[in-house]
Amino acid sequence: MVQFAKDKGLKFIASNVPRRYASLVYGAGFEGLEALSQQAKTYIPELPIPYDPELNCYKSMISGEGGMPSMHANENLPKAQAIKDATMAHFILKNWESGMQFLHYNGAYHSDNFESIIWYLKQANPELNIKTISTVSQADIDTLAQDNHGIADFILCVDENMTNTH
Repeated sequence: MVQFAKDKGLKFIASNVPRRYASLVYGAGFEGLEALSQQAKTYIPELPIPYDPELNCYKSMISGEGGMPSMHANENLPKAQAIKDATMAHFILKNWESGMQFLHYNGAYHSDNFESIIWYLKQANPELNIKTISTVSQADIDTLAQDNHGIADFILCVDENMTNTH
C-alpha cells in the first residue's frame, strides 16, 4: 500500500497511536497521558480523551464477549482500545478536507457495528459520510449468518478455513 501511494503521488497517513501510549493507558488510565511531554502529545488527540464506556465495543472487552480474554480485563483495557480509536479518528480528521475521499485501513474491531473509530469521527463531525467494510468467517459462505448482519455497510464473507492473520 505504501509503494502504491508513493507511485501514485497519494498521501499516506500513519494514524496509529504509538503502542507505548496505549500501554500507558492500560496501566494508568487516560490520566497517564497527562505526564507525556508536549512533543509526545503531538501523537495523540487533545486531552481529555472523550470516552463512552457504554459503547458495546468497549463493554464487551470487560465482559469477555468481544473476543478478548476476560483475565486481562480491567477498567483501563477498553480505554487502551479507545485511545487507539480516538487517535486514528484524530489523524483521519486532521488529514481530511471537505469534498475529499479518505480511505482508511483498520482492523474490524476498530469499525465494526459503526462504533470505535466511527463513534469518534461522528462526535467531531456528525455530517461525515462514512462507509465501512468488514470481513467475517463462516462455514457456509452462501448465506450471511444473522449475527453478521449490520456490522458494516459492506461485508465480505470468507470460508472459516481461510488463514487468519491477527
